[in-house]
Amino acid sequence: MAYQDILYEVDQGIARITINRPDTFNSFRGITCEELIDAFNRAGWDRGIGVIVLTGAGDKAFCTGGDLSSHEGAYDGRGTIGLPLEALQSVIRDIPKPVIARVQGYSIGGGNVLALLCDLTIASDKAIFGQVGPKMGSVDPGFGCAFLARTIGEKRAREMWYLCRRYTAEEALRMGLANSVVPHDELDQEVQRWCEEIMAHSPTALAIAKRAFNADTEHQRGISALGLQAVGLFYDTDESKEGVKAFKEKRPPQFRKFTQKPSDN
Repeated sequence: MAYQDILYEVDQGIARITINRPDTFNSFRGITCEELIDAFNRAGWDRGIGVIVLTGAGDKAFCTGGDLSSHEGAYDGRGTIGLPLEALQSVIRDIPKPVIARVQGYSIGGGNVLALLCDLTIASDKAIFGQVGPKMGSVDPGFGCAFLARTIGEKRAREMWYLCRRYTAEEALRMGLANSVVPHDELDQEVQRWCEEIMAHSPTALAIAKRAFNADTEHQRGISALGLQAVGLFYDTDESKEGVKAFKEKRPPQFRKFTQKPSDN
């Protein structure tokens, strides 16, 4: 596959996959997801590669989730919601190599879920984490909720989704969303150190460990499939479309007018 939305590099057994859409804060559209799936499979099953780094281009954003400019009741690609999210999320878990999220800026929405699904997360002290779905008429009811709760606890996960606040890198570290936080100009050196440590270890043992960790939460894949089917139906509603419309018109959304009955007024 010839890539237009991502960059793919390999150096001394380390594969680096970069979402290369800095003008959209590295949001993803249908083709972005397809290219990421291809790149993860390419790196994940290459015996010469020992670890994979996922990041975003520039300093502003790791990834900010789905590109709302390509959302018209559904996104512009394949899959239940117009994005092959199930395949993308699954490939990060399924490949037998550790995946490190290098988070240098905003890790928001679907981008925050991608960082969550990576085996390890190393963040700049300038990184910002958070979920925004309910502010935009969307939600990730699979790994984005269930695996987040398993990772940082029920109370924190519900807080992230219900309030849609933003969290600093240090807050993310304390809640278990990140493994390490370093000064911004030391991020690449820190990622390299972690990669080199991993590269010194048994690839078979690491693959078995990753499978073992995943086995404990594998049932969440079914929850994700069911949940995204529901989201696909939700995207057809006026309530959900209001979120995208308000975003494009740069105004606060008015969701509740679509759920109230005349007697509620």
